[in-house]
Order: sequence, then C-alpha cells, then structure tokens
Amino acid sequence: MRLLLLIFFFFPAALALAQTGVITGTVRDVNTQEPLIGVSVQLVEAQLGTVSNEAGSFRLEDVPLGSYTVQSSYVGYQPVRKFNINVTSGNVQILNFELAPSASELQQVEVVANRRQSAAVADLVTPLSVQSLSTEEIRSNPGGNFDISKVVQVLPGVATSGTGGGSRNDLIIRGGAPNENVYYLDGIEIPLINHFTTQGSAGGATGILNVSFIEDLKVSSSAFDARYNNALSSVFEFRQRYGNPERFSGNVRLSGSEFATTLEGPISSRTTYLVSARRSYLQFLFKLLDLPIRPNYWDFQYKVDHKIDRRTSLSFLGVGAIDEFSFGVPRNSTPENEYILRSIPLNNQWNYTTGVALKRLVTDGYINLAVSRNAFNIDLEKSEANQNGEAKQLTLKSTSRETENKLRLDVNKYRNGFKYAYGVSGQYVQFANNIFSVIRQEIRDGDNNVVEPGQTINYDTDLGFFRYGAFGQVSKSVFDNRLGLSLGLRTDMNTFTETGRNPLRALSPRVALSYLLSDKWTLNASSGIYYKLPIYTVLGYQENGQYLNKDAAYTQSIHYVLGTEFLPRLDLRFTLEGFYKDYSNYPVSLRDGISLANQGGDFGSIGNEAVRTSGKGRAYGMEFYLQKKLTGSVFSVLSYTYVVSEFAGTDGRYIASAWDYRHLVSGLLGKKLPRNWELGAKYRFAGGAPSTPFDLVASQRNYGALGVGILDYARLNSERLRPFSQLDVRVDKKWNFNRITLDLFLDIANVLASKTPGYDRYTFQRNADNTGFATTDDAALRDDGSNAIPLILSNDDGNLVPTLGFIVEF
Repeated sequence: MRLLLLIFFFFPAALALAQTGVITGTVRDVNTQEPLIGVSVQLVEAQLGTVSNEAGSFRLEDVPLGSYTVQSSYVGYQPVRKFNINVTSGNVQILNFELAPSASELQQVEVVANRRQSAAVADLVTPLSVQSLSTEEIRSNPGGNFDISKVVQVLPGVATSGTGGGSRNDLIIRGGAPNENVYYLDGIEIPLINHFTTQGSAGGATGILNVSFIEDLKVSSSAFDARYNNALSSVFEFRQRYGNPERFSGNVRLSGSEFATTLEGPISSRTTYLVSARRSYLQFLFKLLDLPIRPNYWDFQYKVDHKIDRRTSLSFLGVGAIDEFSFGVPRNSTPENEYILRSIPLNNQWNYTTGVALKRLVTDGYINLAVSRNAFNIDLEKSEANQNGEAKQLTLKSTSRETENKLRLDVNKYRNGFKYAYGVSGQYVQFANNIFSVIRQEIRDGDNNVVEPGQTINYDTDLGFFRYGAFGQVSKSVFDNRLGLSLGLRTDMNTFTETGRNPLRALSPRVALSYLLSDKWTLNASSGIYYKLPIYTVLGYQENGQYLNKDAAYTQSIHYVLGTEFLPRLDLRFTLEGFYKDYSNYPVSLRDGISLANQGGDFGSIGNEAVRTSGKGRAYGMEFYLQKKLTGSVFSVLSYTYVVSEFAGTDGRYIASAWDYRHLVSGLLGKKLPRNWELGAKYRFAGGAPSTPFDLVASQRNYGALGVGILDYARLNSERLRPFSQLDVRVDKKWNFNRITLDLFLDIANVLASKTPGYDRYTFQRNADNTGFATTDDAALRDDGSNAIPLILSNDDGNLVPTLGFIVEF
C-alpha cells in the first residue's frame, strides 16, 4: 500500500509528459471479409483522419491523448462508429472495422458502433436479444476487477447464482442454469471461463480470460446463430484483437487479488503475438486475514496471428488455468471457520483450450476451419471432519477428466442480396470419472443394528464417444429493405445415447425477423428450438458396471421473443423485449426427485446420479435496456428485468427454480473528468433467491460425517432470502509519458457495506475450549448425532472491499 502511494504522488514528476498516440487497424466488408481500400477513418472530435490502404489497413499518427469517437465511412457502405477509444502513449490503439453495404445489404449490429438506418442494416441472424461490450467498458467496470463474468452483470437478464449477485461467477441468463451458456473465443469453443469451476455447472469463483486480449464481446440471449450448438440460454462470442504489429509492448497489472503481465508485438511483417500470465496472491492475503481457505491460481493465454497470403490467415490461440484450493487452521477459530473446514472439499483442478483457426477468403465470402482440443481435470477430496486430532475416514474422493477434440468447418457467402452459411462440426469426447462419495451415512443403534441405510456412490468410468452436427442459415431483406428475414436449421447427434444417432431427435429450426417501423424504431421477433446434450457426469454415471443414463435425451428449450428497439441518436439505444422459454426433457434426479435446475450453486461436482430426462420447466419475463455511449464526458447503462423461472421434478409440479430472482436491476454511470481522471459507479439489485430449509432430523444424523446439513426437498425453495443490493465505485487517474502510461485506480466494491444474503449453514455447537463438539450429556459425539446441539449459522455478511492497484502500459 505504501509503495502504491509513493508511486501515486512522486512517480509522475520523474518523467516528461508525452502528447500524442497512435491508432491503427483494418477495415473489411462484414459479409465477405474482403479488405476495403480507400475507406475514410476519422476522429469525430478532431480534424484528424486517414484512409485504408490496399490491404485494408490504416494508421493515424500524432493523435492528441484522450478519448475519442472514431468513424469509418466508405461510399456505398453504412458508416460505423466506435465510442470511448482511449488514446494513450503506452500502447498503440488497435481498431478493426467491419462495414456493410448501405443499399440492400445485411450487416451485423454492433452496439459499440453503427446505428440502424434501414432494415438492411440489421443483423438478421440475431436481430434481438443481443448486447455488446467494448474492451474499454470491460476494463473500466467498477467492481469488476477485470473479470468479464462480473462485467456482464450490467446487461439485462443476467444474474449470478446463490444470491443473485454474490461472490460466484455462475451466470444465470433469463432464468436458465449456468451450464446452459456456451462460450466462443475467436470461433473456438472454450467450455470453461472461470477458476475453481463447478463440474457440470460451468460457474466458478473468478474469471480466466485476460481482458487485455479482448476487443469486444457479444452476448446473445436468444435467436442463436445455427452454427452454435448446445446453447439453451446464451452464446458468448469473445473476439480477441491481434498483437501490436509495430513494436514490442504490453502491460503490467496489479489488482486486489492478482498480478498479471501481458506482452505483444511482431514476430515478422506477417505475424504478431499476444501472450500473458497471471498469478493470484489470495492465499497470502487470506492467511493474513486469518481465513481458513487458501485459494491459489495461475492462468495463461496466448494468440498468434499469421497472414499466409492476402486471402488466407491463421490464428493460434490457447487458454489454460491451474487452481489449488487448500485449507489452513485459523489462529482464532469461529463457528463459521469451523463450518468451512468441515463442509468444503479440497479442490485441485486444471484446464486448457488450445486450437488453430484458418480463414480463407473465397469468391463472395469466406471459409472458416477450426481445430481445437480442450481438457478439464478436477480432484476432490473430503474426510469426516477431525475432532480432537483424530483422523476420520474419507467421505468424498473423486478424480475426473473431460477431454474434447473438435473440428468445425463453416462456409459463409453473400450473393444477390442473400447472406447464407452452412457447415459441419465433429468431436471425439473422452470422459473418465473415478468417484467415491457418501451421500448419507449408515445409522446404527446401540445393538449395532442398521436403523437407516447409507447411500454411497462408488464407480469408475472410462467413456469415449463421438458428437457431430450440421447447420444451415440464410438471411435476406425484402419489401424495399424494410423487413429482414433469417431462417436457420441445425441437427446434433452422438454415438453414446440410445437415440443419439437419429438426426430428427435434435432437429433445431429457428426463425427471426426484423421490421423497420421508421428510421429510429424497429420491431423484432424470433422463435427457435434449441437442444443440449446432458452433462458428462450424468452420461458417465454407473451402477454395477452399467451406464444408467444411456437413455437420456437432449434437453430441449423453445424460445419465443418479441421486442422493439429505439435509436434516437447515434450514441443512445433503448430496447424492450418479452421472452418465454419452454423446457422439456430436463434431467430430474431419481434420488431426490428434483430437477437438476436446482443444483450447481456450490464448489465441487454435480450430476453423478441416476436421472430421468422427463422434467419440464419454463422461464418468462421482460427486459428493458438503456445504453448511452460516451460522446462527451458521460456514459451510462440502465437495465431492468422481470423474470420467473420454474421447473418441475418427478411430481410434475412447477416450483421456483434456484434461479428465480424475479427482479433484476443494474446501472452503470461513468464520467470523464479533466486531467485524465475518471469516475465510475455500478449498482446491482436482485430479488430474494429461493431457498430450501434443512431436514433437521436427517441433518443431525449425518452432519458428523458429511460436515453439511441435508436439505428438505419436500419443501424445495419454499422460502426466500432477502434481496441483494450492492454499489461499487471506481476512480482512475492516468499519466502519459514517453511510450509509457500509468493508470492508478481505486476500486471499492460494496461501498455501502450492504449485507449480502446467503444460504443458512447447519452445524453443531462447539465446546468451550473449542476442542470438539458440545453435547447434551458431556459425552463424546455419537455417530448418529443424537447428543449434539444443532446450530444454524446465518450467512448474511457484507463487507466493503477496497482495491488500490495500477496498470503500466508500455
């Protein structure tokens, strides 16, 4: 802290201030990806501009430092604007524009750029339910801590699991489970984007992706492009920039939980690179704070771009993470600390995604070919909690690995006003799972007779099978370009499930339309059927050497969406949408009788059980969204979502799911101040999350072995937590020197120290000297817990979390 303060006050005086920066990039046709020659690129706020060369590249030099709106315009094409482009002396600012013909052509809507002037401008593949974020919006998000999963919480329909906005990154989109989302990085699927992920749920504690790589992010919460499979709630498309083509550069970042380094530059005139490494120091911080958990992680990321020739390019990319979750005995024990030590398993995991993407320009379009491999390994272990130094037997021991080897080919064409695409995908899946888990302990009476049988999972799976699919999509504008239509069709198959080879079982048609009411108002609608293969822990579950879930069907979700968009100015956007999602074939636990939509909000693994894919569900509501881009000194976002999420178990009765928050509000306000100061504030609100009370009898009998209470599923989600509310603020100050930019920031999460509602915790009362459990008869704790003194711990803490950090760009 002292070092940061010294830097804050004395370092700026040591160097002479620089006055200019550089903007460079490319301009392409959005439909064919052909470079555009002679395109005008101008700063809206300054009399500076240039044109693109024969390779579609441009370069703006001697740009005064500051924030700009950059416009790209070309005869016969719709102009595109990018807002809040910060020009510094540290790094070259790299921008990539994609322009659409202005007459009868189609173009992708980018919230950060263009505005609709005719129906031809709309993205007819996904005309609604689409939001975008630029790199600057991601990096400067208050309370976001450079974590993309936290940044997207300002978008409509987005919540996080457990409390609607708590410490985990389980993204809940329009009332759907976290594993209903899919993530693509430059067209290559990445199954995991978080550290300490929950197997089968896709959530986690903090993000893996380095925001310094991200050029922009597009989130689709419906009307998914047919090229993407396995999505029921959303598709995240991360587009990475390429490395600095002119010189070696990068940045160093220190924040409240990690230290990160990013390096970039040219390898040759045709090749650039980006590479980064990040290391947490939470384990040291938590030890100083006398907390029992010791999380520790590394992550790595790289991207290499190479131009083979004018029409062919290669991109190599990779993302990897190493996570270690251990424990330490606190100096001052509390009931809360003891609960954590008893309830959370040791959790060590690693994952990676690596791949290569080839893009080849052809007549009237382009071809994409992507080959990738991803792997995820997770080791979990938990024992009966120690008492008086005694070693206890294992209650959980699991080693699991998921590996996917993928190939994806798509052809994209634009001809005679039609934009169409088609392609195929295939992958070979390997899933190994060696697990022993005690669900309930065996209870015996004083004569050693079994009073209540135990429940234990114990099997070893080594599974390999193929997944494959095909898609087609076509779009066109009609009626004097006022009506845009898009039709898509997809099918997915696999060689494992009993009906997996039937292409009609997962046939996924979808239709979207966009009608231009005026030059500012657009009416949009879409409907589609989407499918998802059950998670691997479900498919690989065994009893007596038999796969019990081989008859599992693809989960189905039918979306109906109607909405309108109002664009009164280039920098201002309003949307209003209503949605309904109808689920069928949802996995339901045969052991507990509940839908798996009510699992997955904690660390560990879900799905290791027998299921029946006969469950139903529904999620419906409406969203309002306002986005004001930075054109002067203020930018803002405001969203409100009303959502109902209900699922049915074996009894067929709809009840509130774990994701049924009802009301979601988010707001973001940023202000550019003189002398390179910037102030930001973010507010989030979520209605009370549903909660399930404990089965007090079963909890008392099993807590001694399992370290957790047992929920009463007969009263599933019959109660609710208090609403969640949090205000975050951030202050940035930048100094620009000769090829160096220093950004010091103060980020304060939960500045009002609001209580964060969480689920209650079941435990036993400790004795006076904290050497074991207190009992009603002062004897040792019985195996069935009958002489224990139950204690319910409330989980309603709220702490102000300040972070003072810096970013050095060079």
